[in-house]
Amino acid sequence: MITHCVFINYRADTTAKTKVAILDALLALRPRIDGLINIIVGNNMSPEGLDKGFSEGFIVTFRDVAARDQYLADEEHAKVGAAIVAAAEGGLDGILVYDLEH
Repeated sequence: MITHCVFINYRADTTAKTKVAILDALLALRPRIDGLINIIVGNNMSPEGLDKGFSEGFIVTFRDVAARDQYLADEEHAKVGAAIVAAAEGGLDGILVYDLEH
């Protein structure tokens, strides 16, 4: 299994409507990708204060590397990714992506 973790530091002017649209588009990818097991979305809830501005994020679980790679190559995923980059503080600098294999 692959756990694909994405954390976002949104620009201060990013509206709640924009954030919801991004997450809706992300969730719409679920039926497009064979081997996409689950998507969890939410706000940072850690009391440690170590989030470095990454206030929201999502975790996608894939059956295997091939499913993850299909997701990464998907044209609708590219559109969601572009929307995230546009809404993130500093573009790509406002996004943290980390994949774990287990």
